[in-house]
Amino acid sequence: MSILLVDDHAIVRDGLKRLLATLDFGEVLEAADGREALAVVRARRPDLVILDLNLPGLGGLELLRRLIQLEARRVLVLSMHAEPLYAKRALEAGAAGYVTKNVSPDELLIAVRRVAAGGRYVEAEIAQALAVQGAEAAQSFDNLTPRELEIMRLLATGASLAEIAAAVGVGYKTVANACSLIKSKLGVSRTADLVRLAIETGVS
Repeated sequence: MSILLVDDHAIVRDGLKRLLATLDFGEVLEAADGREALAVVRARRPDLVILDLNLPGLGGLELLRRLIQLEARRVLVLSMHAEPLYAKRALEAGAAGYVTKNVSPDELLIAVRRVAAGGRYVEAEIAQALAVQGAEAAQSFDNLTPRELEIMRLLATGASLAEIAAAVGVGYKTVANACSLIKSKLGVSRTADLVRLAIETGVS
């Protein structure tokens, strides 16, 4: 069995290689960005891909979609993002598993074994949060109004609240209040998180 590690930090890849060596799974391949990852998958067809979502150039979710198109069906996302929204989007895009970089080595190995065997695995705390949300989909962009989506799109471009107010044609306070409501709907606490979500989940 071969495993592809996709992470732009060499020290992270090295640590993962040492951990995975305890499983004796076979060859461990590496890629530092999306282009490298796609090239390796096309040439080597690894059995399992462990994917970070924060990558330079091609975004992690878009890369995930392309990996699935290349029939890399066993993809385990290993991300710094603990927000359930990220796990939901990754699973919807085709990932077989989702764990954060705060997970214990033991749980990570469990996740690797499960996904490598063709199963699915979501980190315990995130799985619980997703279960609590249930059908309400409280963290889904589907709950945002067209104006709220437009505000997020403008935030992603670097526009200030005053600039957004002028672009949308409403007052500054209206935009500020809308941002508070969006954060509540998406389960994040800071405007910076909205910008990050907008960029990385492809709001346009």
